Amino acid sequence: MSAEVRDVAEFETIAGLHFNDKRYLQSAFVHRSFMNEIEEETELTDNERLEFLGDAVLGFVTSEMLYRLFPNLSEGELTNLRAALVRRETLARFAGELKVGDFLLLGHGEEDSGGRTRPATLCATFEAVIGAVYIDAGLSAVREFLAPRLEDELERVAVVALAKDPKSRLQEWIQSELGVTPRYKTIVTQGPDHARVFTVQVTADKHPYGIGRGRSKQEAAQSAAAMALHRLGLPALEYTPAPDLEAEHPLPPLNLPQP
Repeated sequence: MSAEVRDVAEFETIAGLHFNDKRYLQSAFVHRSFMNEIEEETELTDNERLEFLGDAVLGFVTSEMLYRLFPNLSEGELTNLRAALVRRETLARFAGELKVGDFLLLGHGEEDSGGRTRPATLCATFEAVIGAVYIDAGLSAVREFLAPRLEDELERVAVVALAKDPKSRLQEWIQSELGVTPRYKTIVTQGPDHARVFTVQVTADKHPYGIGRGRSKQEAAQSAAAMALHRLGLPALEYTPAPDLEAEHPLPPLNLPQP
């Protein structure tokens, strides 16, 4: 064990946690290599069982969050988002931000080979911490611990997920869920030839889904698709509310597929 290992009470301060029984937290930082080298009797156990539990709890809390935030995403889309949120690199980064490596109890070999900063080890330890929080204080404490981290990460993940333009994303959803292709129609053209403004409506199976305005038909169509995504409860960072436009062209409720 390194002489530089910090006391777990410091971790509580860094992470904003309070353990009723600090033995759970201490166990979260015990690597198997440490237990393999220790000779004297000890109450310590390695963190692998807590890691197992924490992995399951993390999956549940993340799934629950995505289920509530995106009511119209498919099972496959939710699964992809969850995988992006809880991948090893992300959890290792969370662990790094919390200085998890400073608290690890490692065997000499693991210490000398860089185990204190190894992503796989940091990821596993972070999951063990989640398991410890769950055992000590329950699911609500886990949610409180994870929510700000997952929400911040979701913003980054969403940017990647939204790399496709709104028309492409809407077409994928409409074709998958309704089995039809969205149609775009210019319903209003305003302004002189050199400064045209187009209003475009997107429909699916003759049912209006969104409306948009732009300096070109393509820009207006992208805006209409962004509105449609927003109305469907799908991620649409490009959507900008236009109350005047929506008041001029009110849309009926969406024609959503039945479960």
